[in-house]
Amino acid sequence: MMHPLWNILASPRHIAVFEAAARTGSFTRAAGELNVQQPAVSATIKQLEQALGVPLFLRQHRAIELTNAGETLYAELTRSFESLERVCHQIRQTQRQDYVTLSASTAFNTYWMMPRLAEFQSRHPGVDLRLQSSDRDPDIDREGISLAIRHGSGSWQGCHAALIAPERICPVAAPRVMASAVTLRNLPGLLHQRLIHLEEPVRSRPDWRSWFAHFGLPGARPEGGLRFNDYALVLHAAMAGEGFAFGWRHLTDALVDQGLLAAKKDWSWDTGKGFYLVWSKSRDLSENALLVRDWMLRRAAVGRGRPAIGRGQERGAR
Repeated sequence: MMHPLWNILASPRHIAVFEAAARTGSFTRAAGELNVQQPAVSATIKQLEQALGVPLFLRQHRAIELTNAGETLYAELTRSFESLERVCHQIRQTQRQDYVTLSASTAFNTYWMMPRLAEFQSRHPGVDLRLQSSDRDPDIDREGISLAIRHGSGSWQGCHAALIAPERICPVAAPRVMASAVTLRNLPGLLHQRLIHLEEPVRSRPDWRSWFAHFGLPGARPEGGLRFNDYALVLHAAMAGEGFAFGWRHLTDALVDQGLLAAKKDWSWDTGKGFYLVWSKSRDLSENALLVRDWMLRRAAVGRGRPAIGRGQERGAR
């Protein structure tokens, strides 16, 4: 069925002619740009005005000027054309095979990928790796994404998945905050500390209440403290001494080693889930994407205390 818009405008050509005339400020210049005669532009604009029931231009001697209705239509068309141009550009870019995209949370890109990027670039200087930070789990096929990080059980329809890190969570805080927390002799003492909460708008994540429940305190109500919708901000606040945060250990252990955070690692909770590298089952990875995938899995295996996996063992699923 024809789109309802064409019941009003009759033809997409009317929009193209109007946009050119409004942008150039001249029927003659619009005609030259569209490679038609000036009377054809004038006739098309008149047809559009008749369809809308309002004049779009004020005709003056050798000049035209948009009416209020014309200004409104042109402003909306400009926004729509710019949006369409961006989408078309993105679609064209996804068909190129000379770069690799990795979609992950801001925190993963900041605290897992960034400290390792120099090593990757030294090993593979010819690979154009582009990090995309997102607050949701994108559709990797529809959006043309090479690789992505997802949290869960490791099973997603249409995706291969390989473990980057198991989900282990423990309380973390700035070293001076940890040292001054005199009530932390036992788990309930943490309820008396200022807590930093993660409240992501889309992704589902464990929270302080579920952490306390795991350790046998189901009635705990850790309501006060700071709240952020991005885990990178949570960690920034913790390092700034604003309180105790959830420490996903695949991201915070390195910060603890650097002395930026202190952790109660003996209070770690293994949730049974993990953070996985995923890629499409319906599209073969490019050679450069395979290099990125294999390198990430080797670095993840080393981080989990396992021997690095040989390249031949990793390449089974392209």
